[in-house]
Amino acid sequence: MAKITFIQPDGTSETVDATVGQTVMEVAKLADVAGIEAECGGACACATCHVYVAEDWREKTGKAAEMEEDMLDFAFDVREESRLSCQIKVTEELDGLIVQVPNKQF
Repeated sequence: MAKITFIQPDGTSETVDATVGQTVMEVAKLADVAGIEAECGGACACATCHVYVAEDWREKTGKAAEMEEDMLDFAFDVREESRLSCQIKVTEELDGLIVQVPNKQF
């Protein structure tokens, strides 16, 4: 089990339990986290699960693969810390992960 904190654009946060093997997007959808729409259901075919990974966690979550980078081209306000949450697998190492939901997803 891991805990993931989702920070909303207004600064409020929600920490939810995640099962190892899920994706961060699946965790967000199960917890009804606002701003994570995941219209494609996690197929990396849209950018509606875009998040910003906190700096301390970027190395542990890894870099975006080429397909993910291509989909991020469709997201708003893409930054160095941008990732699609459907492409981040929850591991024990990600216990405590902090991600921010972009303002443009509302």
